[in-house]
Amino acid sequence: MTMNVYAKRRAAVLNHMREQGGGVAIIQTAPEVMRNADADYPYRHDSYFYYLTGFTEPEATLILVTGKQNQSILFCREKNEEREIWDGYRFGPEAAKAHFEFDAAFPINSIDSELPRLMANAPALFYALGSSALLDARIQTWLNAVRSQARAGVSAPASAIDIRTILNEMRLVKDDEEIAIMQRAADISAAAHARAMRVSRAGLREYHLEAELLHEFRSNGSQSPAYGSIVATGANACVLHYRAGDAELRDGDLVLIDAGCELDSYASDITRTFPVNGKFSPAQKILYEIVLESQYAAIAATRAGARFTDGHDAALRVLTQGMLDTGLLDKNKVGSVDDVIAGGQYRQFYMHRTGHWLGMDVHDVGDYRDPSPAGQDKPWRTLAPGMVLTIEPGIYVRPAPGVPEQYWNIGIRIEDDALVTAEGCEILTHKTPKTITEIEAVMRG
Repeated sequence: MTMNVYAKRRAAVLNHMREQGGGVAIIQTAPEVMRNADADYPYRHDSYFYYLTGFTEPEATLILVTGKQNQSILFCREKNEEREIWDGYRFGPEAAKAHFEFDAAFPINSIDSELPRLMANAPALFYALGSSALLDARIQTWLNAVRSQARAGVSAPASAIDIRTILNEMRLVKDDEEIAIMQRAADISAAAHARAMRVSRAGLREYHLEAELLHEFRSNGSQSPAYGSIVATGANACVLHYRAGDAELRDGDLVLIDAGCELDSYASDITRTFPVNGKFSPAQKILYEIVLESQYAAIAATRAGARFTDGHDAALRVLTQGMLDTGLLDKNKVGSVDDVIAGGQYRQFYMHRTGHWLGMDVHDVGDYRDPSPAGQDKPWRTLAPGMVLTIEPGIYVRPAPGVPEQYWNIGIRIEDDALVTAEGCEILTHKTPKTITEIEAVMRG
């Protein structure tokens, strides 16, 4: 993205702050985390911080100040040639100010002396309330430094406002540049799923397919998976958050893969379920078609002006009817579709909702209910163009009395990424094989 995009976002946040009385905002990036001894985990910046800066180095803090002239100020590491030999290039305050279009930049080790000055006489403090005990403690130290100047007529911020209430609403609607990145991430992930289908065969293990996914992600420019890849064969597919393990792929079983790459800080999220040997059995086919039809129903219900939950409700009706038709649920005991939905018996085989927001985080930020006055019931969020969400119905059949044995240990989920438009929704992940015919054709090839 161009640096002007981040500057415009900072300006928008400052305007929102001014509407709430003005003040100082503090947005830190993520800390580095040690894995063991002197080895750390691969570093990934904080999404809120990156959304406003485009800056990827650790040990950095963004300060936004309202006033006669609004200011955006970066605190970052100083240039250090010796450390750059070990850790790589550092911008340093001077170069960061120019490159990222900040009004000012300072060394990170000067923040304790500079923050009290910036906070003096500010009406309010904006930060992620309660997100970090360390940040809370530092803010208390800075506030005490401001309060110590009370006899000189200096006042400390009188209130604290969660900056995420502003940023979550901004991040919920994606602009054209964000959508372009997410489309590319979706295309890379689609190719990875197709690759896993092509190499699948009995005798491989779950981690072999995970390796194929990772190869496709990285060879196409993705920086990392967006989350821990789920590669689950056989009964493991009925464990919703299963991680790729060492289970052997067996002839006649299904494989459920829930995996997506992260590209330039934006996530993709795709789930596909396919037969190890490339051919669905009759029982697998029946349940797969039910899940697929439920997803089509959810996609048709996803459009600007609809409620976030409309897609879930549409998918649930199809899934529940399928459970009754196949005998997963005994209609003589549970009644009609409406009875089952009201009673919740469907949760034996479908226990999650049909989607979530998607963006910089795989479970992205943003309220799922519309803002409304305090004390009133909040309706589900009205979808608007530019929102991106997943659509991912499923059926998971664990062995149980009364459940037809031909369906035991079958777990199926089908997930795509949908961009809400004025006319309906655009499936960003449409290149991923999905129908039985498409999947079997890819696996034959």
